[in-house]
Amino acid sequence: MEFGISILSVVPIRKEPKDQSEMVSQILFGQHFKILKTNSNWVFIKLSSDNYQGWICSKQYFEITHEDYDNLEINNFPIVSDSISNIINIDSNESTTVTIGATLPYFSKGNFRIRNKKFLYKGEISSKNKIDLIKYAKGFLNTPYLWGGKSILGIDCSGFTQQVYGLSGIKIPRDAYQQAKVGSTIKYEERTSTDLVFFEKNNMIHHVGILISDNLIIHASGQVKIEKFNKDGIIHHKTNKLTHQFHSIKRVIE
Repeated sequence: MEFGISILSVVPIRKEPKDQSEMVSQILFGQHFKILKTNSNWVFIKLSSDNYQGWICSKQYFEITHEDYDNLEINNFPIVSDSISNIINIDSNESTTVTIGATLPYFSKGNFRIRNKKFLYKGEISSKNKIDLIKYAKGFLNTPYLWGGKSILGIDCSGFTQQVYGLSGIKIPRDAYQQAKVGSTIKYEERTSTDLVFFEKNNMIHHVGILISDNLIIHASGQVKIEKFNKDGIIHHKTNKLTHQFHSIKRVIE
């Protein structure tokens, strides 16, 4: 078994080992993973942060050792909270753009490293505090919807909720149906800000958002936006028509 880490801003994870295949998720800078198998110019990986699996291009990762992987596993490294920022390779002085959600291994006083590569980062890092969850959620406003996306440049509904919770120090799974299995089920009348709300289509969970008040929800649909929410579901901010059918509410933050 081999191991890797991303030193690119955003790497697509694909359903099949080809460029034309559907993107199912993304790896952000500084996130590490196991390589489960290879296929020509592709590797099938299992991401450490949420156990998500899929194919990435073999040209788009940096190889690390088993020991490196184990050391990364036992640490809780800082996460970038600036929407867009730059890191500098200290040896080459080359700049790399990173997005909110990037991980900074072994970060200390503006410096961090990935194996023998040393970097400089002078931006903001996340508080990993649940009291900042709504602030981080609003920081994604107007981000375009992108199936499989997890960055400020494009994000899907469950990628959005996962990133916001992660910035607040709380790990949740990648997909909406998986997120619906965590936390405590909450009655509609007991809902509160930061609760996860799930929506159904054809008796299957297909959408998720975050309550920011009793009757407002922030979610990724077309773009990250705030809309009205009631016992039926999400109400479109312009047409006042129901767009997402309510399924359930889960509380991960007590």
